[in-house]
Amino acid sequence: QNATGEWSSWAYAWTLIPGFVGLGVVISGLLEGQPVRSLTSGVWMILISLVAFVIFGSFLGMGRFSAYWPLLLVLGGLLILGQTILGRKR
Repeated sequence: QNATGEWSSWAYAWTLIPGFVGLGVVISGLLEGQPVRSLTSGVWMILISLVAFVIFGSFLGMGRFSAYWPLLLVLGGLLILGQTILGRKR
C-alpha cells in the first residue's frame, strides 16, 4: 500500500486475517500429526476469509470482482447445502 498509495484497501483487507489463522491451523496440525482435523478447520477458515475478501472488496473498492460476488454467494450456499446433504447420517 505504500507503493500504490491506496490506503482505502484496508477497508476489506482485514478479512484476510482469518485466512492466515487458518493457514496456521493447517501447518500446526500437520506438524502435530493431526492432518485431517486441521485441514478441515483450517481450509474452512481460509475459504471463508477469501469469500469475505471478495465480497467486501467488491463493495468497497475492488471493482473488477463486483460483478461476480452474487455468483460466489450462490456457490457458497450450494457448498453448505451439499455438505448438509452429504453429512446426513442414515
